[in-house]
Amino acid sequence: MPDVLEFELHGAKVSIPAAHLIDSWLSKAKLTRNALPQPQCQPPRIGAVWPDQGGIYAGIMRGENGAPDYHLIHAIAAHELTNVNWKDACAGSSVPDEGHADWSLPDRREARLLFINTPDGFDADDWYWTSPQDAADDSYAWVQHFLSGDQFGTLKSNEYRARAVRRVLIIE
Repeated sequence: MPDVLEFELHGAKVSIPAAHLIDSWLSKAKLTRNALPQPQCQPPRIGAVWPDQGGIYAGIMRGENGAPDYHLIHAIAAHELTNVNWKDACAGSSVPDEGHADWSLPDRREARLLFINTPDGFDADDWYWTSPQDAADDSYAWVQHFLSGDQFGTLKSNEYRARAVRRVLIIE
């Protein structure tokens, strides 16, 4: 949620801190922040299956540029793609498991968290595609290695493994 809500009213720009707006609404409803419904599903320990979320819990990712933090989940090994180029990895990374259709390749930061927190769930002898292209040359994209932790740019036509992730926002 943005820190400040901005809108135009009769030609004047109005800015309201989001927290003030929420607190005002809650007070009119005679509620407090603690009275709001709390998530019923807490994440499991890192590396464990997260029931109803479709995969393995990898940890918390810090949001970038003011975006909210989120939980990162990776697909189980049975849903891993092997010997695919980058284009096919991107197209085939959707794993609609347990009703979730929001799977995609991890970005480089997410791949690093997967290496740090759940490396034993990946083939240590192979490379895995990430979603970003190489900014210097769009015929290259980034891969992650799960033995060394290295990342490097390689031709998109090369064939590696791909494991999809999904993101669950942390709502405060």
